[in-house]
Amino acid sequence: MSNIKEYINNNKERFIQELLELLKIPSISADSAYKNDVLNTAQAVKTSLEQAGCDTVEICETQGYPIVYGEKTIDKKLPTVLVYGHYDVQPPDPINLWDSPPFEPVIKTTDKHPEGAIFARGACDDKGQMYMHVKAFEYMINTNQLPCNVKFMIEGEEEVGSSNLAIFVKNNQEKLKNDVILISDTGMIANDVPSITTGLRGLSYVELEVTGPNRDLHSGLYGGAVANPINILAKMIASLHDENNHITIPGFYDEVEELSPEERAEMAKAPFNLEAYKKALNINAVYGETGYTTNERNSIRPTLDVNGIWGGYTGEGAKTVIASKAYAKISMRLVPNQDWKNITELFTKHFTNIAPQGVTVKVTPHHGGQGYVTPIDNIGYQAASKAYQDTFGKTPIPQRGGGSIPIVSLFEQELKSKTILMGFGLDSDAIHSPNEHFGIFNYLKGIETIPLFYKYFTELSK
Repeated sequence: MSNIKEYINNNKERFIQELLELLKIPSISADSAYKNDVLNTAQAVKTSLEQAGCDTVEICETQGYPIVYGEKTIDKKLPTVLVYGHYDVQPPDPINLWDSPPFEPVIKTTDKHPEGAIFARGACDDKGQMYMHVKAFEYMINTNQLPCNVKFMIEGEEEVGSSNLAIFVKNNQEKLKNDVILISDTGMIANDVPSITTGLRGLSYVELEVTGPNRDLHSGLYGGAVANPINILAKMIASLHDENNHITIPGFYDEVEELSPEERAEMAKAPFNLEAYKKALNINAVYGETGYTTNERNSIRPTLDVNGIWGGYTGEGAKTVIASKAYAKISMRLVPNQDWKNITELFTKHFTNIAPQGVTVKVTPHHGGQGYVTPIDNIGYQAASKAYQDTFGKTPIPQRGGGSIPIVSLFEQELKSKTILMGFGLDSDAIHSPNEHFGIFNYLKGIETIPLFYKYFTELSK
């Protein structure tokens, strides 16, 4: 694959322009107002796979948004790589914090991306990283260098829990049969420090509703005499952590995997500058569970965070009111061995039990998934490592990730194959936040590296 750099250089502007067009479509799966846009994005992905060289591409309908499936079989005796990605994106809110409209992509330079970065919702998570695979596949087809079989499974509901993908996988095991699953929906340490994600945290996501009086009340007439749901909710949430930022839910840590001092020492070898980390976030101190480093807190330890909280009057000016209801959304990131359904039950029981008299509590589970760890001694990881060595000139560092891709554990359960997480984004790329972006260097480096994974995986499979 000696001519890949030349191919990328000759097609660079087209690669970028195609991604910009995909990013213009607001494929927000969480908001039904964007249903047609999500469906249009699925069609755009289908077209791109057809043009790249798939033998067959189909839109697979589900109870929600469709899954785009494509395949290219060159010899059934050869290994098969299943590429997973998603075409849906997070809502762009809060819009006012974007420097440019979230669905009008622009290219700007940053400290981390001096060669330029594409700013748009979905640029890194996951349209940009998913599209690297389409262009890498195009290169292998057009230069007659595809060494094995390929299947693509690109879904439209990852940002809302992938519930219909789970059904699709269970019902299509033969169709999806593979030797390894390849995903780019994670990141690496830095552009000059390549890394491969070897673990993901699980997730439990719930919504809370606290109800007090049967209507909103005048705070002068009723203040101090009836329970204020907003006050109560705030106190209940605050009680979920102790003075050491340890989560107080009984049984929460029972199945938490405790890494050995040796494993923690290996993790600590990854380069990390605490002062630069704080500066990038404009904070004067880090915060978290006592006894663990920043990198351990966001990868090998479970967490509980409020993602949104509301109730009462939030408009302009003043309105002296005690709200009838208060709400919050909470996500718990889980480590391997923690069962997300069990954690959801533990949370529900605890939160209900700590509610004081005068209010009622409702906990509504949304979605979740298991954590995942892939061993570094399997041929999929070895192939990825060799690919990074070729394109970056360095051996990549194995790294546990803090995020969640709930479907990954189901892949291993149902399809009996390992997942390799070849992410090319950076922590500074603001995924899920205003001003999300993806470096041009990273986008093109992904296209350069992915074909080498196919090459080495095929060789190591013999």
